[in-house]
Amino acid sequence: MLSLLANAGANPIQWAELGLTPGIDLGFFTLRWYSLAYLAGILLGYWHLSKMVKSPGAPMAQRHVDDLFFYCTLGIILGGRLGYAAFYQPELFGSLALFKLWTGGMSFHGGVIGVLIAIAWVAWRGGLNWLRVCDYIAVNVPFGMMFGRLANFVNGELYGRPTDVSWAMVFPSDPLGLARHPSQLYQAALEGALMIAILLPLFWYTRARYRPGLLVGVFTVGISLARFVNEFFREPDAHLAYVVAETGLSRGQWLTLPMIAIGLAVIAYSLTRQPAPATPSEPRAA
Repeated sequence: MLSLLANAGANPIQWAELGLTPGIDLGFFTLRWYSLAYLAGILLGYWHLSKMVKSPGAPMAQRHVDDLFFYCTLGIILGGRLGYAAFYQPELFGSLALFKLWTGGMSFHGGVIGVLIAIAWVAWRGGLNWLRVCDYIAVNVPFGMMFGRLANFVNGELYGRPTDVSWAMVFPSDPLGLARHPSQLYQAALEGALMIAILLPLFWYTRARYRPGLLVGVFTVGISLARFVNEFFREPDAHLAYVVAETGLSRGQWLTLPMIAIGLAVIAYSLTRQPAPATPSEPRAA
């Protein structure tokens, strides 16, 4: 790989020569990296959230974390798929292809809606502060974002727009065979690693956790700005290329604009309210 990078200035990197595979071949079944990435993100988030609720001022107990693990997983899968169909490919509705998750097609925005509904359900059942639970969940979402985008790169899918930068890559699935931005890596860095580097210190080394809405507001603004920037490098879906041609922005960018506004409003709200007490009363049993 180092030799490929060294020669990148003269020739684009051939993704096929990186030795990547779509998954682990078990003979009778291929365990795809994309599925493993979702699983790794959820499990790491569950482990970290379990540590977070043991810190002072937690708005929930471990039993609520267990419930959130189950319902948020459903929210990610169902919301992500239904959101993709609603925002990007409405013809999937009424077709069995809607349920073929292994073919790809998940919407970040749909997944967010699914998770928010899941949090609302668990919060209502347990008598929890919904906004504070959102804060705790938001800190853990970038784990899944980072793993998911790395899996997209390993799969050679969702590549970027044509470019002549020295690290441009040619992906075998590209029918045009053009050198393109490895935009999956940009997304893994900005939507995953950078957000982790921002949110974890905010939670563990400041009192942000005591201001309801601050962490989820920072997450919403940060992830939306990262998505907005990354969309300039990502190749739009073929059936939505007309949106870029007509408006100058992609469908994904238009969907991030209201999220940025909502995130800023939530941050403003959190900074004008009294912080939550450091030792809140124990939530009622679910």
